[in-house]
Amino acid sequence: MSVLFVRASRIVQLLLLLQTRGRLTAAQLAAELEVSVRTVYRDVEALHGAGVPLYGEAGHAGGYQLLDGYRTRLTGLTEPEAESLFLTGLPGPAQELGLGAEVAAAWLKLTASLPPELRDRATRVQQRFHLDAPSWYAEPDDTPALADAADAVWREQRIEIHYHRWRAPTEVTRTVDPYGLVLKAGRWYLIAASKRISTYRVSQIQSLTVLDEGFQRPTGFDLAAYWQSYLADFDARRHEDTATIRLSPDLRERLVDSVEPAITRAVEETASAPDDDGWVTAVVPIEKADHAHRLFLGFGADVEVLSPASLRERITASVAALARTYAVPATSPDTAHRAAGTPAAARRRENRPVRS
Repeated sequence: MSVLFVRASRIVQLLLLLQTRGRLTAAQLAAELEVSVRTVYRDVEALHGAGVPLYGEAGHAGGYQLLDGYRTRLTGLTEPEAESLFLTGLPGPAQELGLGAEVAAAWLKLTASLPPELRDRATRVQQRFHLDAPSWYAEPDDTPALADAADAVWREQRIEIHYHRWRAPTEVTRTVDPYGLVLKAGRWYLIAASKRISTYRVSQIQSLTVLDEGFQRPTGFDLAAYWQSYLADFDARRHEDTATIRLSPDLRERLVDSVEPAITRAVEETASAPDDDGWVTAVVPIEKADHAHRLFLGFGADVEVLSPASLRERITASVAALARTYAVPATSPDTAHRAAGTPAAARRRENRPVRS
């Protein structure tokens, strides 16, 4: 990208900022454009030279402002800006994809092209609503391969990935056709095809090479429909069994914030009538034994596993081990302190030899 194009784009942005926001100081413009104040002065002079009716006022309340009624028609979107429009409400993901600057420029041009009443409304929406995609209890994924993957998806270029997966062999190298990217709860997934369509977590891509080979995207492939089908199949595969449990009234009330939706739905669909203490019995889906063991053990005395017997026995053993861990040892400081005051302890002290 040439220096002249960069400067021209920046000057247009400066003009649009003044058109959409009214009076702005040189310092404010410099902060918005991420340049020095001296650069802003030069760009303002360039606008003056081009005949733009722009004037400045000195002083604390001063700044640059366009003459009332002036509106530029220089609001045409560049190709990357137009491509980034669907991400205007997702500044975080846009930044991860390397489109942060394009999204900001596209938003500015769009707002500049709106009549004042609609522009004010759009600005109010932006100020009052914000979408934060990542989940609460997880750090964002580290995705160094994301930008290259997104570029390959867009240009329909075949890629070679070195991928780390959970089952053996854990390290695989594959040549795939990238069909799309999905952002789920702050995590990026690549949908790509080799012999069949597969889903790859982008953070697990150890390296990615864009090949000099294009591919033909299948006609009619629907990324959203594929993803919904994948989620349904994933739930069916990971829920290997069911468990019959009893839940306390307190746990049932907070269950929606504690477990996945499939378990919450199962409780609502299969719950028995509450007993005298308000407890209900329900049948819920479970994953592998290790996962179910940790899940139900974490609810403490608010849940009782009735079946399968193997899971109940495993939790019983864990509870017994916890009881032993937290039992007060006979030699604990507390016990020793109490024992020191007994008559037997006094007799032992009297018979103890005296050291010189």
